[in-house]
Amino acid sequence: MPPVSDQANAFYRDNAAAYANRERKAPTARLDRFLARLTSGARILELGCGGGQDSAYMLSRGFDVTPTDGSPELAAEAERLLGRQVEVVRFEEIGWHDAFDAVWAEACLLHVPRAELAGVLARILRALRGGGILHASFKAGNGEGRDRFGRYYNYPSRDWLMPLFEKNGWANVDILEADGGGYDSEPTRWLHVSAAKPISVEQQ
Repeated sequence: MPPVSDQANAFYRDNAAAYANRERKAPTARLDRFLARLTSGARILELGCGGGQDSAYMLSRGFDVTPTDGSPELAAEAERLLGRQVEVVRFEEIGWHDAFDAVWAEACLLHVPRAELAGVLARILRALRGGGILHASFKAGNGEGRDRFGRYYNYPSRDWLMPLFEKNGWANVDILEADGGGYDSEPTRWLHVSAAKPISVEQQ
């Protein structure tokens, strides 16, 4: 059986157009709270940009956005919306260092196998400048599993996720819980994580 990340990518490869062009609006309330913490023109990395709606909103607000997705097919769909290049970057390939003021990871890190999530969070931490912030959202649960489309999810609880961030170098970790839905149309409990990269002594 292929790795779980490859299985998720297979779903997005085979359903890229339908997924990217479904009726979905950018989560403007969450985006506005996120963007309000940044200075004008701040540099933002979006992971798992999907159809590109969130990047489009951030770009419209004047921010310097680098949209990425692990699926070449979804990246191509986002390029059609955004009119700019979308880099194909899998989570384990994140290689930037001190390059961004913020990372927006809406409903994408939830596909990272639990055993690999700490390593991916370390890569995201390195990509941020000191004081940089992260938004990430997860579908809540109590163990790994799959949805009806066969997509893998890490399904963390708040009590599992909080120490994972805190033990791996993140500061100001806060988790907001909210009810919502998703592509599978199932009622979903969401965990919205806000965290920051500590400012080093040299930067103070």
